[in-house]
Amino acid sequence: MLSVLANRTYRHLFAAQVIALVGTGLATVALGLLAYEIAGADAGAVLGTALAIKMVAYIGVAPVVGAYADRLPRKTLLVAMDMVRAGVALVLPFVEAVWQVYLLIFLLQSASAAFTPTFQATIPDILPDEAEYTNALSLSRLAYDLESLLSPMLAAALLTVIGFHWLFAGTSVGFAISGLLVVTSALPHRAAAARVVEGVWRKTTRGMRIYLQTPRLVGLLAVTLAAAAGSAMVIVNTVVIVKSMGGSQQDVALALAAYGGGSMLAALSLPRILLRTADRTVMLAGAAVLATGLAGLGLAAWRGDGLVGWSTLLAGWVVLGAAYALCVTPGGRLLRRSADDADRPALFAAQFALSHVCWLVAYPLAGQVGARIGMAAAFLLLAALAAIGLVAGLRIWPRADPDTLGHRHPDLADDHPHLAEHGRTAHRHRVVIDDLHPRWPRRD
Repeated sequence: MLSVLANRTYRHLFAAQVIALVGTGLATVALGLLAYEIAGADAGAVLGTALAIKMVAYIGVAPVVGAYADRLPRKTLLVAMDMVRAGVALVLPFVEAVWQVYLLIFLLQSASAAFTPTFQATIPDILPDEAEYTNALSLSRLAYDLESLLSPMLAAALLTVIGFHWLFAGTSVGFAISGLLVVTSALPHRAAAARVVEGVWRKTTRGMRIYLQTPRLVGLLAVTLAAAAGSAMVIVNTVVIVKSMGGSQQDVALALAAYGGGSMLAALSLPRILLRTADRTVMLAGAAVLATGLAGLGLAAWRGDGLVGWSTLLAGWVVLGAAYALCVTPGGRLLRRSADDADRPALFAAQFALSHVCWLVAYPLAGQVGARIGMAAAFLLLAALAAIGLVAGLRIWPRADPDTLGHRHPDLADDHPHLAEHGRTAHRHRVVIDDLHPRWPRRD
């Protein structure tokens, strides 16, 4: 897996991702402490609203940026967004009102909504070989898992010698270093592509339209719903479950580490698994394990009057973490296969936005049901949500899912650029579905 780091450009971008993630982890800890300083007992409500603002920014901003990313120099866009994030992090320690927190969080997450899909869409251009790209996806999954494990530990160590406001400075430095690493990367130039003139609305929604008209990507969205159900239960309710068992803060960290450890184990295994197993099989298997695991833990909690045994919880979190990685890690491969170079940023942005709709559904369910009805009900309801994603994926995602399809275009004008490139007779190319292709591509 590490052989992919021999590519200098990817090595710089991966380092930029890791450093930015560490900075983001520090900001997460600092933001909680800042909310408590400003709002006191209402800090939870402030953080909940901030999380909702984050999702709104992701869902609303990513498609707009994705629509026009092909017109902007990638390096300039990525560096500019890093600088915006660094600037916002520097301002956060000086806020004195809750509305200022909300405004700055919206700016910070809007910059992330522009940066992340563009960054993700760049990697396939740097690593055109599918095996190398698969290794890169697994490394990216590991980076996210390590961030969730290491950033809180780093923050705790720093807080023994500095005040929490200085954590925002660490976040700002992380984004600045990320920007410098992007500057030193030799990003490939996009090939100029002919494009039909579109209005603002149609161009903004182009990525969404391609995504929602491509069966394998609708299947990916269904699997993402199952992944969101599992991760939301862990992220939202781990502290409540552990504390209700009489556990300590260290026990909370250990439980989260079990989830991250399971995800890392799966990510390390995936490059070899995907050499001989189809993405559809792997991802739907992950969704099935998530639904089954959540249901099993729900039954255990119901029999235990709302409590789950400590060893059962740790084992369950390892399983859910591994299943989560199976669901989300291969997604980039599907997006890469489903778009040409010009449409790739819009398609990654559509996935970024639509996937966060899934989390916007799952987070409130996990929190509200767990608090109002009980953990057993939360487990079982999220198991049902994961099962819905699994069944939808099985029905929508075709078993026979080749990278290319044979087809003709009898209704196109003779001077259409597509016919100029491929001709009118049957030909094959990537499955990229737009207004000129029917929803279910015809196979000749």
